[in-house]
Amino acid sequence: MKIAIVGGGISGLSLACELMGKKRDFDIKVFEADKRPGGKIYTEKADGYICEAGVNGFLNNKPATLELADRIKLPPVRSNDASRKRFIYTNGALQQLPESVSKFFMSNFLSLPGRLRMIGEYFVPQAYKDDETLENFARRRVGREFFEKLLDPMASGVYAGDPSKMSIRSCFSKVYDLERKYGGLIKGFMVLGKEAKRSGKKVEAGPGGTLMSFSGGMYSLIETLVNILGERVIMGKAAKGIEKTSGGYRLHFTDGSTYEADCVVLASPAHNSADIVRDFDRSIHDILTTIPYPALSVVSFGFRKEKITRDVGFFGFLVPGKEKKKILGTLFDSSIFGERAPEGHVLMRTMVGGARASELSMLDDEKLISLVRNELADIMDLKAEPDFVRVYRWERAIPQYELGHYLKLEALDNALAKHKGLYLAGNAYHGIAVNDCIANSVRLAELITSERL
Repeated sequence: MKIAIVGGGISGLSLACELMGKKRDFDIKVFEADKRPGGKIYTEKADGYICEAGVNGFLNNKPATLELADRIKLPPVRSNDASRKRFIYTNGALQQLPESVSKFFMSNFLSLPGRLRMIGEYFVPQAYKDDETLENFARRRVGREFFEKLLDPMASGVYAGDPSKMSIRSCFSKVYDLERKYGGLIKGFMVLGKEAKRSGKKVEAGPGGTLMSFSGGMYSLIETLVNILGERVIMGKAAKGIEKTSGGYRLHFTDGSTYEADCVVLASPAHNSADIVRDFDRSIHDILTTIPYPALSVVSFGFRKEKITRDVGFFGFLVPGKEKKKILGTLFDSSIFGERAPEGHVLMRTMVGGARASELSMLDDEKLISLVRNELADIMDLKAEPDFVRVYRWERAIPQYELGHYLKLEALDNALAKHKGLYLAGNAYHGIAVNDCIANSVRLAELITSERL
C-alpha cells in the first residue's frame, strides 16, 4: 500500500516512523515543501551557542516523545534542577512563582482578597457551557487577579494566544473537565486527590512534568528521524492539489509532477492543507482557513556573564497582558539546559508577537532587537549590549484553538468521512505540543493500519 504524507514536520516524520514499525507492505513517502524538514523545530549552532528557533523542549509527563526517542536510540536530556524557579513580571517587578500550593497561599504573589477569591471557587456554582473563553472561565471561577497574574501570561507563554478568544475546552481540557465532572476545580481536586492517594499517582491540572530536550537541541530528533526514513523523505516538494482516483488519490505538486497513493495524510499546517484541498472539498478548505496562526518572533541574546548584574539561574519569566509590555517573556536557555552557551556566557531568548501583537514580531531586525533590549533593560535592568544576536521569525507560528474549536474538529471529521483514506495530522487539531503531535501520530498509524487490514 502506498501512503503519501504531506508535511515533514514532527507530525509527518513521526507518523512515517510509526508506520514503518508496523512491518506491513507500506510504501511510505513524506513530501516536504521546504528544503529543511522539521517545521517549527529548528536548532541553530553558532559561535558556541545552541539556539532554538522554535520549540525548546517537551515535558516528560506524557510518554509519547520519550517512547519514540527510546525506539530511535536518541537519549533525552533533563533540564537543570536549578532552573525550576519561574517568575512573573507583575506590578513593575519580577515575582517568583511559589513552587507548591501551600507556598502559593502563604506568599504575597496574590493579594489577600485574591487568595480568598481563589478559595471561594469552591462555592462558585457550576455552569453548564459547551465551551467558554479562557478569560471568561477563569474570571468566573477563580477571579480577576488570579487570571491576570497567572493564567493570562501562561496562555501567552504556551500558545502565544489571546485568552479572550482561546477555548478553555480545547486548550485546557483537564481544567474544563474538572467543572464538568465535579462541579468545580477545588471539588475536582478533592476527588482526584483521594483517588491519587489510593493509586499513588500525582494529581496535575496544568502541564506538570519536567522539561526535556536532547544534547544537540530539539532538531536532533528531526535529524534522527530523517536519517531513519532515508529516501522516503523528499525535500523541496510542495503539494498544491489533490484529486480522487479509482484506487485512491493523486497529489499535484508545484513543479508539475504528480504522485498517486492509496492513502494520503495532510500533515502540513492548516492553511497549507486548506490550499491543497481548495478544489477538492470546499467545506474542508473553509474550516481549515478559520484556524488562525499569529506571527511570532524569537530573539536570542548571548552575553558574557560579567555583563549581567542580576541572577539569571532560573527558567525565565512571563509578562501578563495587563503590564502593557511588548514582549511575552524571556527564557534563560543556558540555565535550563547545559552547554547551550560557551563557558562564561549566558544565552536567553525572548518571544515577541503572538495573537495580541503579531505586528511587533514582523518589525525589521534592528527595531526588533532594540525593542527587546529596551524591555530587558526595564524588566531586568539589563542594559549591556549583547555579544551574540539571532532573530527567528515565524509569520505563521502557533495555531490558535479559539472558542468553538471543538466544533471545527467535529465538522472536519464529518467532511473527511466522505473521503476514505484521507487524513489530517499536525498541531492544528488535537494539541500543539511535541508530545501531542507524536501521540496523535501513534493513534493515526494504528487507525490507518486497522482500516487497511
